[in-house]
Amino acid sequence: MKALLHVSLILLPFITLQAQAASTQEWHSGTKQAQLVELYTSEGCSSCPPADKWLSTLKDDPALFKDLVPIAFHVDYWDYIGWKDPFASPLHTQRQRTYARFGHISQIYTPGLVVDNKEWRAWFRGQRTLPKSNKTSGELDVVLNDNNILNVNYSKNQPMELHVAYLGMGLSTEVKAGENRNRQLNHDFVALNYLTLPGSQNWDILLPSIQEKGQERTALAVWVSDRNTKEVLQAVGGYLN
Repeated sequence: MKALLHVSLILLPFITLQAQAASTQEWHSGTKQAQLVELYTSEGCSSCPPADKWLSTLKDDPALFKDLVPIAFHVDYWDYIGWKDPFASPLHTQRQRTYARFGHISQIYTPGLVVDNKEWRAWFRGQRTLPKSNKTSGELDVVLNDNNILNVNYSKNQPMELHVAYLGMGLSTEVKAGENRNRQLNHDFVALNYLTLPGSQNWDILLPSIQEKGQERTALAVWVSDRNTKEVLQAVGGYLN
């Protein structure tokens, strides 16, 4: 009994240190530019469920959160036709409109896919394999501390915008009205708490609490874009502990 008690006393500090270390998470990109795959979607749009389903398949991609960061922006401009999307935000709609204003997409519509800063219309012609990209970029380093402070560093110094979003995984909705009435819609990579901040190279920000929408897991996506052109420069992401 004394021996067991002695072992326990030795292990307790070790366990405490392990818990403290596990509470801090880090993500680092390489010099290859990760693909930010953006889906603009809405539960009020009957054409969107196939695109949502396809985006969910990226959960099994070995490049996930290394060379590939998917995100679903639910827009609010279909809410008026009978069903208010619980994941929609005017900030998501504004982002899509900004892409159109800067010429990255031709117009505002759903489902809309943007890959490597460009409208990806090949998806509508049946293509399901993402276009290959060998672009190089700066390195993006992200540290999430146990006090919910996010430290972000990009290796190049230029006028930029930092984008941060929690991603809701394994979400499900029973739609009661609108074009998808009586359907159960399933979603992954849903943007929650989307934030945009100006800067040039380094950021230290206090993240808000995670929105609880019934997700099975939550991930974090972080990316930087050129402030003048709105082109995505680099992205990283990962599941939260």
